[in-house]
Amino acid sequence: MKLLTLTAAAATLVAGAAFAQDTVRLGTEGAYPPYNFLNDAGEVDGFEIELGNELCARAELTCEWVLNDWDSIIPNLVSGNYDAIMAGMSITDERDEVIDFTQNYYPPTASAYVGASEDADWQSGVVAAQAATIQAAHVAEGDAALLEFATPEETVAAVRNGEADAVFADFDFLKPIVDASGGELIFVGDPVPLGGGIGMGLRETDEELQGAFDAAITSMKEDGTLNELLIKWFGEDTQTYE
Repeated sequence: MKLLTLTAAAATLVAGAAFAQDTVRLGTEGAYPPYNFLNDAGEVDGFEIELGNELCARAELTCEWVLNDWDSIIPNLVSGNYDAIMAGMSITDERDEVIDFTQNYYPPTASAYVGASEDADWQSGVVAAQAATIQAAHVAEGDAALLEFATPEETVAAVRNGEADAVFADFDFLKPIVDASGGELIFVGDPVPLGGGIGMGLRETDEELQGAFDAAITSMKEDGTLNELLIKWFGEDTQTYE
């Protein structure tokens, strides 16, 4: 029994060393601020980029970022185009049937509706949402007509140009847009809690890599640096870890 335990430990160390020598590719959308976006220099930036770089440093991994459209981000992980997803992806049972997740690095938070006026019909009108998101699935289950778009920017534009009565998305994505709209856009209805927080998606076969990132996330929660990043990117009122 002791021999088996030592052998398993040695295998884990070897796996960790292999990951440290190879480049781990992190897939992100680059279009969902402040989680991930392209800055003025055309470089990938945002909360998840800063977090992902720190996680890789703590896990002693060499990492690089790969841009991928949202609608194919899970299939291209499974097919091997990159090794992990960090793209504002909520942990759900449906997704967990296809890929694995680390523990969440962003606590479960609310989604919200935004319209162009207080009487925007978010309950039974036309509601825009990004395709293949938990928000789109939620709208589809209700009385509103779902209008799906490939990118989050298009969902907001649909409200601005009158195609949709409201947009439904992560509150943290919508808040800076509403704040900068000068009253053109406002929150309507009540916040809706969805999902199990945001985590890193990995192939089901990459257990060692998942373990390395889980350990790094745990260390950032324990020393308070994850909370510091959450507050930096989402403000003092954002939900943090105790």
